[in-house]
Amino acid sequence: MNEARNRILERLRANRPRGVSMPPVYAKPLGWNRERRIEEFTARMQAVRGEVHRVGRDRWVDWINTELPSRGMRRALVGRGPIAAQFADGASADFELSRYDRAIDEWKDRLFHEIDFAITGTLAGLAETGSLVLWPDADEPRLMSLAPPLHVALLEADRLFENFAELIEKEDWASRMPTNALLISGPSKTADIEQTLAFGIHGPKALITLLLE
Repeated sequence: MNEARNRILERLRANRPRGVSMPPVYAKPLGWNRERRIEEFTARMQAVRGEVHRVGRDRWVDWINTELPSRGMRRALVGRGPIAAQFADGASADFELSRYDRAIDEWKDRLFHEIDFAITGTLAGLAETGSLVLWPDADEPRLMSLAPPLHVALLEADRLFENFAELIEKEDWASRMPTNALLISGPSKTADIEQTLAFGIHGPKALITLLLE
Protein backbone atom coordinates (compact mmCIF):
# COMPACT_ATOMS: atom_id res chain seq x y z
CA MET A 1 0.00 0.00 0.00
CA ASN A 2 2.78 2.42 0.93
CA GLU A 3 4.64 1.63 -2.30
CA ALA A 4 1.55 2.34 -4.40
CA ARG A 5 0.95 5.59 -2.54
CA ASN A 6 4.54 6.70 -3.08
CA ARG A 7 4.30 6.02 -6.83
CA ILE A 8 1.13 8.16 -7.02
CA LEU A 9 2.76 10.99 -5.10
CA GLU A 10 5.84 10.85 -7.31
CA ARG A 11 3.72 11.16 -10.44
CA LEU A 12 1.84 14.09 -8.97
CA ARG A 13 5.08 15.86 -8.08
CA ALA A 14 6.52 15.24 -11.52
CA ASN A 15 3.48 16.73 -13.23
CA ARG A 16 3.06 19.70 -10.91
CA PRO A 17 2.82 22.97 -12.88
CA ARG A 18 5.85 25.19 -12.52
CA GLY A 19 6.36 28.84 -13.22
CA VAL A 20 2.66 29.58 -13.69
CA SER A 21 2.17 33.31 -14.11
CA MET A 22 -0.49 35.24 -12.24
CA PRO A 23 -3.72 35.78 -14.20
CA PRO A 24 -4.27 39.29 -15.53
CA VAL A 25 -6.32 41.70 -13.43
CA TYR A 26 -9.89 41.70 -14.67
CA ALA A 27 -11.05 45.12 -15.76
CA LYS A 28 -14.13 46.37 -17.51
CA PRO A 29 -13.73 50.13 -17.93
CA LEU A 30 -16.96 51.86 -18.84
CA GLY A 31 -15.74 55.45 -18.98
CA TRP A 32 -18.55 56.77 -16.79
CA ASN A 33 -18.01 60.17 -15.19
CA ARG A 34 -19.29 61.07 -11.72
CA GLU A 35 -22.80 62.09 -12.80
CA ARG A 36 -23.20 59.02 -15.01
CA ARG A 37 -22.22 56.79 -12.12
CA ILE A 38 -24.80 58.43 -9.89
CA GLU A 39 -27.48 58.07 -12.57
CA GLU A 40 -26.73 54.41 -13.22
CA PHE A 41 -26.48 53.52 -9.54
CA THR A 42 -29.77 55.27 -8.79
CA ALA A 43 -31.64 53.65 -11.68
CA ARG A 44 -30.48 50.16 -10.77
CA MET A 45 -31.20 50.57 -7.07
CA GLN A 46 -34.67 51.93 -7.77
CA ALA A 47 -35.37 49.02 -10.13
CA VAL A 48 -35.30 46.68 -7.11
CA ARG A 49 -37.30 49.01 -4.83
CA GLY A 50 -34.35 50.70 -3.21
CA GLU A 51 -34.48 54.44 -2.56
CA VAL A 52 -31.67 56.85 -3.36
CA HIS A 53 -31.65 60.46 -2.15
CA ARG A 54 -28.93 63.02 -2.81
CA VAL A 55 -28.31 65.13 0.27
CA GLY A 56 -25.63 67.45 1.57
CA ARG A 57 -22.89 65.79 3.58
CA ASP A 58 -23.93 67.71 6.69
CA ARG A 59 -27.70 67.39 6.07
CA TRP A 60 -28.36 63.67 6.29
CA VAL A 61 -29.52 63.82 9.91
CA ASP A 62 -32.01 66.54 8.95
CA TRP A 63 -33.30 64.33 6.13
CA ILE A 64 -33.93 61.46 8.54
CA ASN A 65 -35.56 63.81 11.07
CA THR A 66 -37.95 65.02 8.38
CA GLU A 67 -38.72 61.84 6.45
CA LEU A 68 -38.75 58.84 8.75
CA PRO A 69 -41.18 59.82 11.54
CA SER A 70 -43.90 60.33 8.92
CA ARG A 71 -43.30 56.72 7.82
CA GLY A 72 -43.76 55.43 11.36
CA MET A 73 -40.04 54.81 11.79
CA ARG A 74 -39.04 56.00 15.26
CA ARG A 75 -36.92 53.29 16.93
CA ALA A 76 -33.42 53.87 15.58
CA LEU A 77 -30.25 51.79 15.86
CA VAL A 78 -26.72 53.15 15.48
CA GLY A 79 -23.28 51.72 16.10
CA ARG A 80 -20.38 53.27 18.00
CA GLY A 81 -18.48 55.33 15.41
CA PRO A 82 -18.67 58.89 14.03
CA ILE A 83 -22.02 58.25 12.31
CA ALA A 84 -23.57 57.24 15.62
CA ALA A 85 -22.21 60.36 17.33
CA GLN A 86 -23.44 62.65 14.55
CA PHE A 87 -26.93 61.19 14.62
CA ALA A 88 -27.12 61.28 18.43
CA ASP A 89 -26.17 64.98 18.39
CA GLY A 90 -28.77 65.99 15.80
CA ALA A 91 -31.58 63.45 16.09
CA SER A 92 -35.09 64.67 16.68
CA ALA A 93 -36.85 63.95 19.95
CA ASP A 94 -39.23 61.81 17.89
CA PHE A 95 -36.68 58.98 17.88
CA GLU A 96 -35.96 56.32 20.46
CA LEU A 97 -32.25 55.70 20.02
CA SER A 98 -30.46 52.40 20.66
CA ARG A 99 -26.77 51.65 20.27
CA TYR A 100 -25.19 48.38 19.16
CA ASP A 101 -22.67 48.44 22.00
CA ARG A 102 -22.92 45.00 23.59
CA ALA A 103 -22.95 41.31 22.76
CA ILE A 104 -25.89 40.20 20.63
CA ASP A 105 -26.98 37.54 23.14
CA GLU A 106 -27.76 40.28 25.66
CA TRP A 107 -30.40 41.98 23.50
CA LYS A 108 -31.20 39.76 20.51
CA ASP A 109 -34.98 39.86 21.03
CA ARG A 110 -34.97 43.65 21.09
CA LEU A 111 -32.87 43.88 17.93
CA PHE A 112 -35.22 41.64 15.98
CA HIS A 113 -38.52 42.92 17.36
CA GLU A 114 -38.10 46.47 18.70
CA ILE A 115 -35.95 48.30 16.13
CA ASP A 116 -37.49 50.10 13.13
CA PHE A 117 -34.33 51.13 11.27
CA ALA A 118 -30.54 51.09 11.46
CA ILE A 119 -28.07 53.61 10.09
CA THR A 120 -24.70 52.45 8.75
CA GLY A 121 -21.88 53.78 6.67
CA THR A 122 -20.60 52.11 3.51
CA LEU A 123 -17.21 51.42 1.98
CA ALA A 124 -18.31 52.14 -1.58
CA GLY A 125 -21.02 51.86 -4.21
CA LEU A 126 -21.01 50.02 -7.56
CA ALA A 127 -22.75 51.90 -10.35
CA GLU A 128 -23.03 49.06 -12.86
CA THR A 129 -25.02 46.82 -10.51
CA GLY A 130 -26.57 49.38 -8.15
CA SER A 131 -24.82 47.79 -5.17
CA LEU A 132 -23.50 48.96 -1.82
CA VAL A 133 -20.27 47.55 -0.39
CA LEU A 134 -19.96 47.29 3.39
CA TRP A 135 -17.10 46.17 5.61
CA PRO A 136 -18.80 45.36 8.93
CA ASP A 137 -16.68 45.76 12.05
CA ALA A 138 -17.04 46.03 15.83
CA ASP A 139 -18.43 49.58 15.55
CA GLU A 140 -21.05 48.62 12.96
CA PRO A 141 -21.67 44.85 13.14
CA ARG A 142 -23.11 42.91 10.23
CA LEU A 143 -26.54 42.44 11.82
CA MET A 144 -27.20 46.19 11.61
CA SER A 145 -27.72 45.87 7.87
CA LEU A 146 -29.52 42.51 8.03
CA ALA A 147 -32.01 42.51 10.92
CA PRO A 148 -34.00 45.80 11.13
CA PRO A 149 -36.94 46.33 8.72
CA LEU A 150 -35.26 49.42 7.22
CA HIS A 151 -31.58 49.91 6.47
CA VAL A 152 -30.40 53.50 5.95
CA ALA A 153 -26.96 53.51 4.29
CA LEU A 154 -24.76 56.58 3.97
CA LEU A 155 -22.68 56.61 0.78
CA GLU A 156 -20.18 59.28 -0.20
CA ALA A 157 -20.89 60.26 -3.81
CA ASP A 158 -17.16 60.24 -4.57
CA ARG A 159 -16.98 56.59 -3.46
CA LEU A 160 -19.05 55.37 -6.40
CA PHE A 161 -17.02 53.02 -8.60
CA GLU A 162 -18.04 51.79 -12.03
CA ASN A 163 -18.07 48.14 -10.97
CA PHE A 164 -16.59 45.60 -8.59
CA ALA A 165 -13.49 45.11 -10.76
CA GLU A 166 -12.59 48.79 -10.52
CA LEU A 167 -13.12 48.80 -6.75
CA ILE A 168 -10.89 45.76 -6.21
CA GLU A 169 -8.11 47.19 -8.36
CA LYS A 170 -8.12 50.78 -7.07
CA GLU A 171 -8.55 49.79 -3.42
CA ASP A 172 -5.84 47.09 -3.70
CA TRP A 173 -7.92 44.28 -2.26
CA ALA A 174 -5.20 41.84 -3.29
CA SER A 175 -3.08 43.05 -0.37
CA ARG A 176 -5.83 43.82 2.15
CA MET A 177 -8.74 41.48 1.53
CA PRO A 178 -11.49 42.05 4.14
CA THR A 179 -12.55 39.23 6.42
CA ASN A 180 -16.21 40.08 5.84
CA ALA A 181 -17.51 42.17 2.94
CA LEU A 182 -21.18 42.64 2.10
CA LEU A 183 -22.56 43.53 -1.33
CA ILE A 184 -26.13 44.79 -1.02
CA SER A 185 -28.33 45.38 -4.06
CA GLY A 186 -31.68 46.60 -2.81
CA PRO A 187 -33.91 45.29 -0.01
CA SER A 188 -33.96 41.61 0.90
CA LYS A 189 -35.72 39.57 -1.78
CA THR A 190 -36.33 35.96 -2.67
CA ALA A 191 -38.44 33.96 -5.12
CA ASP A 192 -40.30 30.66 -4.87
CA ILE A 193 -40.30 27.84 -7.41
CA GLU A 194 -42.88 29.74 -9.50
CA GLN A 195 -40.53 32.76 -9.60
CA THR A 196 -42.86 34.95 -7.56
CA LEU A 197 -40.62 37.64 -6.06
CA ALA A 198 -41.12 38.58 -2.40
CA PHE A 199 -39.34 41.32 -0.47
CA GLY A 200 -38.23 41.41 3.15
CA ILE A 201 -38.38 37.68 3.83
CA HIS A 202 -34.82 37.21 5.07
CA GLY A 203 -33.76 40.77 5.85
CA PRO A 204 -34.75 44.44 5.55
CA LYS A 205 -38.00 45.18 3.74
CA ALA A 206 -36.61 48.55 2.64
CA LEU A 207 -33.25 50.12 1.82
CA ILE A 208 -32.57 53.85 1.66
CA THR A 209 -29.24 55.12 0.34
CA LEU A 210 -28.41 58.69 1.25
CA LEU A 211 -25.87 59.84 -1.32
CA LEU A 212 -23.70 62.43 0.43
CA GLU A 213 -22.35 65.32 -1.61
